[in-house]
This record gives sequence, C-alpha cells and structure tokens, in this order.
Amino acid sequence: MKHKAISIRPFIGAKDFELSRSFYQDLGFQESILTQNMSYFKTDGLGFYLQDAYVQDWIDNSMIFLEVEDVGLFWKELLALDLTSKYSSVILTPIRTYDWGRECFLHDPSGILWHFGEFK
Repeated sequence: MKHKAISIRPFIGAKDFELSRSFYQDLGFQESILTQNMSYFKTDGLGFYLQDAYVQDWIDNSMIFLEVEDVGLFWKELLALDLTSKYSSVILTPIRTYDWGRECFLHDPSGILWHFGEFK
C-alpha cells in the first residue's frame, strides 16, 4: 500500500469519564468534546479518543507509548504536576534506562499504562 498517514488515534476507555477528562487536561492535553461520552485529546498534533466506556480486561491491557525529546525533563514536569496527590489511583514509575533508550511510566486514573520515552 502506498499512502501518506496523517495520524494514528487510539481509543481508550475510562472508569470515571469526568475524572479522566480532568486528569488528561492536567497532564497538558487539549480536549475537544465530540459527544457527551467521547472526547479527543491532543498535544503537538498527536492525540487519542477518550471514551466513557470501561471494560476492565481492555483497560488492564492498554498501553500507550509517547516519544518525548527529553525524558529527564518530562519526568521533572510530571513530578511538578503532583498528579498522585490529586488522583489517588495514579501511579508514577521513575525513569529506567535500556539499551534502546530511556522511559518513565504513568498509570492513569483507570489503570491505562503510559510509557514516556526517548530513543538513543
């Protein structure tokens, strides 16, 4: 196939839709409300759909990798947001170094695992 891809937009669910909306706004994503149970969140031209839908097996197996320029700076900014105080179920895991690069981790209020990383 020969085509030019424009974007890739995963659909993720939320255990508590309003709480997740607030979380992603705090994380710095801009929200566009599409319907009463779905929003599009974006940053720098990249984005995802957040749905008011919760299927535990789906959520427990959802992971998103967001490549960032400087994971060290990104980690400091994550800590400054103090998300674990505001959202009791949010988990932050510090930077780990691998042969391919470095990454840190964040579980959102529903349990979706985000990887924020940079490649060597």
